[in-house]
Amino acid sequence: MSKTIEYTEDIVPYSHEALMAKVAAQLTDSRYQHCLRVEQTARKLAAANGVDVELAGIAGLLHDYAKQRDDATFIELIKSRGMAPDLVAYGNGVWHGYVGAELIKDELHIYNEAILNAVRLHTVGAPYMTKLDQIIFMADFIEPARDFPGVDEARKATAESLAAGVRFQIQHTLAYLIQKGAPVYPQTLATYNAWVGGVAPEYAN
Repeated sequence: MSKTIEYTEDIVPYSHEALMAKVAAQLTDSRYQHCLRVEQTARKLAAANGVDVELAGIAGLLHDYAKQRDDATFIELIKSRGMAPDLVAYGNGVWHGYVGAELIKDELHIYNEAILNAVRLHTVGAPYMTKLDQIIFMADFIEPARDFPGVDEARKATAESLAAGVRFQIQHTLAYLIQKGAPVYPQTLATYNAWVGGVAPEYAN
């Protein structure tokens, strides 16, 4: 990090340094560095969009907290927490958000629903997303080390508006999954329909 961050709001029961250490302990260094970049990007997007910067930074730091857990851990939680049974079929790309929120509650004792929901939705989105949800969704996609065809366009769209960024990303993601012949999680389709397909245009604001 370029400068020390001190938390001033009573959002989580840790200092920034302590929370960073807890995240780092669960991830490889490369994945942890990604989380730090998402944190920084989320803070910048929050400042530009009138969202609590500290809240956005915490959600960004935590978004991949569970990314590198084994499949058995995710499947056990899906079953024991009574989550949608079809989740089991969709793998880590979906699990680490939805199920990761449960691990954040269990292990970090963080219960702020705005943070947890932003973690849940950061890969699949939702028909309705708060500005914080949109920020974490986009910060993960456009953080400075991302390098894929279209990322500069995604950054420009996000600078225009969070909604424009969300629309770009969900189209890109859906096209990528279809090109790979991969299964598409139903909520990914619902997000596309709401934000791009005009099924519920009032959500994309």
